[in-house]
Amino acid sequence: MSVRQVSRRTALTLSVIAVAVLAAGCGKQQAATQTKTPPVEVTVVTVSARPIQVDEEISGRTVAYRVAEVRPQVSGVLQKRLFTEGQMVKAGQPLYQIDASTYRANEASAKASLAQAEAELALAKADAARSSALVKVNAVSKQSDDTAQARVQTAEASVKSARAAVTNAQINVRYTSVLAPISGRVSISEVTPGALMTAYQSQRMTVIHQLDPIYVDVQQTNKQLLQLRRDIASGKLKSNADGTTPVKIILEDGTVYPIMGRLTFRGVSVGEDSGTVTLRAVVSNPKGELLPGMFVRASLPAGNMPSAITVSARSVMRDMRGDPYVFVVTPDNKIEQRSIKTGALVGGTDWVVESGLKVGEKVVYAGLDKVRAGASVTAVDKDSAQAAAQKPSEASPAASSAASSTAAK
Repeated sequence: MSVRQVSRRTALTLSVIAVAVLAAGCGKQQAATQTKTPPVEVTVVTVSARPIQVDEEISGRTVAYRVAEVRPQVSGVLQKRLFTEGQMVKAGQPLYQIDASTYRANEASAKASLAQAEAELALAKADAARSSALVKVNAVSKQSDDTAQARVQTAEASVKSARAAVTNAQINVRYTSVLAPISGRVSISEVTPGALMTAYQSQRMTVIHQLDPIYVDVQQTNKQLLQLRRDIASGKLKSNADGTTPVKIILEDGTVYPIMGRLTFRGVSVGEDSGTVTLRAVVSNPKGELLPGMFVRASLPAGNMPSAITVSARSVMRDMRGDPYVFVVTPDNKIEQRSIKTGALVGGTDWVVESGLKVGEKVVYAGLDKVRAGASVTAVDKDSAQAAAQKPSEASPAASSAASSTAAK
């Protein structure tokens, strides 16, 4: 082997050793760097128990308080429509006018018949009076007098019949003006002037919905009802002492209707197909904001929970199966992933925790994206973090004042 080959091999060996030493040094430096990395700082909330009002949100729809279908009570040709579609109408307000000429003629004829019957009655009474006077002096027979009295009774019956005919004719004339049976919002007209109306026909003319107040019908499952009764029986929930049940209405866009309703009816049977019980609430609707058929959610107070453990909804995460869990900071400042069982959502912000957490434990509130199970962390209480964040803003005016004073000097 030549001297040149030995030199090359020696140089190659030295290069490999140098690379190995350099790599080892980098690894030690990296390990040292990792060791020196401080624990992640997270904001935590200490678990506590507090009394809460448990509300139950149930989906439902609005239903008109009263619905009246308008139909004609006499036959005839429709002459006029007297309302604007969609407007509010009052009970007794004229809606349609049916041709009344025939009925007015019948009324006049009935009145003439009544006048004739009354005249015949007066004549019959006069004859009966004369007959009664004559029979006392034996000028006429008793049989003639009885006949005169019978004519009076017949005339009286005729008068009553004529009066009934007049009343009936007047009613028919009045029915030619189709009136609103209830107050409310009138729908579109389903008939037009010139159409032939038939008394008590199957086709309706229009519909009136009474909207103030208005019903809200919701469906509660039998399972929910049984669970609610068990919670109250076990003492987990306490029912309202006064027995009233206020209802908060939440509109489809998430806004809360400003007027509280009250529960007036709870179903007495469970639907065979749906397995639900119908609940009905009455809500004041002075401005007509709620219309029949609107989708709403009704928030009903289920009861009071004297000592409930709650956790912020932002602290709760879901695993691949959809089960809830939270990150808990252990006493040695390690992260523990804890499965929990949640109950009702309180105020839209906090979950009631039925199991998995104890009073005094610390749950990660902020910094969830920076931690994992087993990691070391530095826990900062939420209230302390908020107080620290407010201090600079509170000190700023004083600092500005001091700076201004210094500048002035």
